[in-house]
Amino acid sequence: MADFNLVVLYVDDAQASSAFYQKLLERPVAQSSPKFVLLPLGNGAMLGLWQRDAVEPPSASEAGCSEISWAVANAEEVRATFETWTRRGVRIAQPPTAMPFGHTFVALDPDGHRLRVLAPTA
Repeated sequence: MADFNLVVLYVDDAQASSAFYQKLLERPVAQSSPKFVLLPLGNGAMLGLWQRDAVEPPSASEAGCSEISWAVANAEEVRATFETWTRRGVRIAQPPTAMPFGHTFVALDPDGHRLRVLAPTA
């Protein structure tokens, strides 16, 4: 079986979410149709944005019930990413915070999905 690492988020508007993630991640679209967009995350992982009204079978989940996490090297990188995303107008749910598992912050995409950046505790 071929390796294909894909995270799919159900979104209200695939094209609007695509614009958000292209700006946030500074990555181009790899594949696009009116109701599904695929963006590279790096290291072979991909992010799929599937418009909720096109999902088969239909999903009963509410928006914002998912979280994607990115590990970074240290607390300084957490802070730098927070500052970059804040300048880009990304909504923040939790500012940089020291937690038992590491230093982290949480942002929100247009559908309320959580985007966590963290420097794990060694």
